Amino acid sequence: MMGGEMEKDVESKMKNVQDKAKSFKFRAPQENFTIQDFEMGKIFGVGSYSKVVRAKKKDTGKVYALKIMDKKFITKENKTAYVKLERIVLDQLNHPGIVQLHFTFQDTYSLYMALESCEGGELFDQIKRKGRLTDDETRFYAAEIVDALEYIHKLGLIHRDIKPENLLLTLDGHIKIADFGSVKPMQDSQITVLPHAASDDKACTFVGTAAYVPPEVLNNSPATFGNDLWALGCTLFQMLSGTSPFKDASEWLIFQRIVARDVKFPDYFSSDARDLIDKLLDIDPAKRPGAGPDGYESLKNHPFFQGIDWHDIRSRCPPRLVLEKGPASSRSNGSDDTSDSSWNPTHIGDVTGTGNTIADVTSSSDAGHITKLASIDSFDSKWQQFLEPGESILMISMFKKLQKLSSKKVQLILTNKPKLVYVDPSKLAGKGNMIWSDDPNELSVQVTSPSNFKICIPKKVMTFEDPKQRAYQWKKAIEALQNR
Repeated sequence: MMGGEMEKDVESKMKNVQDKAKSFKFRAPQENFTIQDFEMGKIFGVGSYSKVVRAKKKDTGKVYALKIMDKKFITKENKTAYVKLERIVLDQLNHPGIVQLHFTFQDTYSLYMALESCEGGELFDQIKRKGRLTDDETRFYAAEIVDALEYIHKLGLIHRDIKPENLLLTLDGHIKIADFGSVKPMQDSQITVLPHAASDDKACTFVGTAAYVPPEVLNNSPATFGNDLWALGCTLFQMLSGTSPFKDASEWLIFQRIVARDVKFPDYFSSDARDLIDKLLDIDPAKRPGAGPDGYESLKNHPFFQGIDWHDIRSRCPPRLVLEKGPASSRSNGSDDTSDSSWNPTHIGDVTGTGNTIADVTSSSDAGHITKLASIDSFDSKWQQFLEPGESILMISMFKKLQKLSSKKVQLILTNKPKLVYVDPSKLAGKGNMIWSDDPNELSVQVTSPSNFKICIPKKVMTFEDPKQRAYQWKKAIEALQNR
């Protein structure tokens, strides 16, 4: 193409974008609501710049999953384009396997997206509660994921963060894909992308979660539909085994296993399940079922999916949901009880963490240490009272502190001072400050399982249970600070 023709082509494409922007109208309206219009319930999940909370509209009684995003952090971390893109993409998606956006609103401190509330919780929780899923259960969930992924890919979108935590379940047990904060439209996407709402175009930049990142992204290749299919393979493996195929003690070790495709299949995997996962975890993204020239036919026709009616995918009876034990189960099964003592409806102020997902990180500089420590369970300003001026939180999680005959919930906080403190989350009262030492003989972490670890200090050993299985991450984070 000659120089003049190229310029005309660029101008034409820009004009098309501008024309679409002028004519675009949001289906999910921006309302003039305030946070006081809602009764806040339990926290569904926390991301790098947001939290999702069960919220009931006071005047209508309708329940939503309210995604609350901190404006200050979004601006500080240059995430504005990601937030705008997620909002505009969700507005245009219309599929039973994708969470629906109902409306948005904002105030001085936060942006709010009212999403469909999936009362069945995360697929991750079902895997954890059952230990591992049967072939039939996995086939059911996998087929619904494939059906929704095919729709997403046909629109020219890459999700880029497919994992069991982002696969939600309705109350009757059907799958919904959630969290489009990492979505990337391809050049020929059918989705209207407004100016200033676009994800990165750098080949060396990636988003997602360590254990599900494909090898080509770690090798700085551009994003493709094959990225999601690799993550689907990892998710299938986790459903059938209870753990991710590349799980290891640190992100860097996980990355080494991914690049080497170091995956070991349990003996109890059926031959069809093993063959499908093996193909989805092909090093060449173009060879993964669903990414080749025949599109999704090779994936849907795989023997593992024998008996699936792809034309009537959501009429089947879902697997039985196992609800969490204790009072929280009443909320999971559709109860109107939205109370949660850990939720404080004050506005989110200073954000003190960077999340448990990876964003804008290249693998070449990560070797040997954790590059981003995670603020996992909360970044509320209420934790600021436990910090000194200039001190910030590097990791924070809700744990069970195990004692001889009982256990109690505590919020464990690791700061950059460095400092380790544990807090009673219901009373917002400090319960202890562990004296920091760079000497491993005076401060050490012993991991007994992915969910359990001990912090050992002179004359005292404290045992913690982590429902999100981040024991190794806490060990690495503390040791990284000791070795600074």
